[in-house]
Amino acid sequence: MTWAVGRDKVSELLTSGELDTVPTDLNLAGRLLAEAAKHVGSARRAQEHGDLTGAYQLAYDALRKAAAALLAAQGLRATSRGGHIAIQDTVSAQFGGPGSPFKSFGRIRRNRNRFEYPDSDTVAAHHEDVDDALSVADAAVLAVEQLLGSGQVDSWV
Repeated sequence: MTWAVGRDKVSELLTSGELDTVPTDLNLAGRLLAEAAKHVGSARRAQEHGDLTGAYQLAYDALRKAAAALLAAQGLRATSRGGHIAIQDTVSAQFGGPGSPFKSFGRIRRNRNRFEYPDSDTVAAHHEDVDDALSVADAAVLAVEQLLGSGQVDSWV
């Protein structure tokens, strides 16, 4: 598969220095995906113990690492300048169509920031928030497993 979908956005992120090209690394992609799956399990345990902010953080990290696995498989990596938003923008542009868990990446990231860096008016995370983030993270891990397993993820360069 060549990346016609999202190519302009990815090119823009590369030009601006928010993304960089690196050697394609399927081993790293697999490791990131395995970590994402572990984070989902850890998030569920944290939720069971009442650590809702921690659970949300882990669910978000699972989503982000699943997305980073796709980038690694393509030979792309977010720079410190681009960070999490570059990962979000890249996978949203390429894989964020209808029904994609990556469509929710921005919302989950903003909520994570709100829960992690609250002010006195910030409402704490609720079980429903964590359930939602876990659902998205689970779907992202599954989608990336399927994409990587299909052999349809080609190097960017």
